[in-house]
Amino acid sequence: MALDKSKILMVIPLFNHGNTIRLVVEKALVAGWPVLVVDDGSSDGGAERVVDLDCRTLRLIRNQGKGAAIMAGAEFASGQGYEAIITVDADGQLDPAEAGTLAAAACEQWPSIVVGARRMDKDNAPGASLFGRAFSNFWIRLECGRELPDTQSGYRLYPVKELLALETSCRRYDFEVEILTRSAWAGLPIKSVPVSVHYPSASERESHFHQLKDNFRLTCLHTRLVCRALLPWPHKRLMFKEPQQIIKERQERLSLLHPVRFVKRLCREHSSTLQLASAAWMGVFLGALPLIACHTVVLIYVCHRLHLNKLTAVTASQLCMPPLVPILCIQAGYFMRHGSFLLDLNWDTMVVQIHYRLWEWLLGSLFLGPILGLMVGGLLYLVINNLRSGRGAVREFMEKM
Repeated sequence: MALDKSKILMVIPLFNHGNTIRLVVEKALVAGWPVLVVDDGSSDGGAERVVDLDCRTLRLIRNQGKGAAIMAGAEFASGQGYEAIITVDADGQLDPAEAGTLAAAACEQWPSIVVGARRMDKDNAPGASLFGRAFSNFWIRLECGRELPDTQSGYRLYPVKELLALETSCRRYDFEVEILTRSAWAGLPIKSVPVSVHYPSASERESHFHQLKDNFRLTCLHTRLVCRALLPWPHKRLMFKEPQQIIKERQERLSLLHPVRFVKRLCREHSSTLQLASAAWMGVFLGALPLIACHTVVLIYVCHRLHLNKLTAVTASQLCMPPLVPILCIQAGYFMRHGSFLLDLNWDTMVVQIHYRLWEWLLGSLFLGPILGLMVGGLLYLVINNLRSGRGAVREFMEKM
């Protein structure tokens, strides 16, 4: 089933962007898109500036968040018989004329979500935006295993039916992060296409992203999603795999019975520099915990669920083998409980009082584990990054010869 472009509605969430909304709507109309402006409780009368244009408006009585505006637009689109919506921000940084690129990508595989990946570099993008995008990309890859170049872009194409069927709890800026992870869990394809972006000067730039509140919401969201990703029961699926894909995956599993291929697979999976460093951190952190006789099993399970390199994690966990790291953790936990170190090591303190030592081991590992993991992961990141950049320099030199 293909997507009919006449069944696509452009939805523009609006909240106090009265200075730019008219230009955005005009560009969308010139490009030939039907437009719906969803006014999310604006106080600057922005929606009134487009009343003379050939677009529809929907007003939310109070500000409920960008996610709520998008869902309201999706419900409106569904009632009007549209199959997809394209969302574009009202701040004028994204060009509605490029929406055809998203629609073309969706037509190649429908239904699917298409994200407009902004062409951002250090010269034209704020440093906070670059960091925020990289940070969001990392967590979404951890939660669902998808490598997406721009998970914070507001330029997206959503299939209406699937969007309304997804169970999401967020309705503000965190909505656009949650919807990607839950869509991946539901089996919905997610594609990215490059789009241009214009950042005005700092004095002209207007953002309603609250550094404290919205970052706290994103932290809580990623915590929930990571915890859900670790749970063993399956996710609700909206789309199921094609028979050809199932056959291909079965063949790949059978090929893993070959020991050499199995080792190669372990070495190559999730092997970017950041992924390997993250796996090393996880290996050290879990290795420091008092998971007696089950460290490796727990570590492989966690790495599988969070899409981390298992071989790197297991190797890094060996740095936490007794006696050094457990003793350090016990001493740290003892100090947290009593304000001094355990210097009297005898039968009573180490055997009779073993239950106290295990509790102190746990407390100390929760404090030292992340720190040691950060040290090992950071060192591994620097080493791998230098090695790979060195190989790239050698390759460029050989090509010039």
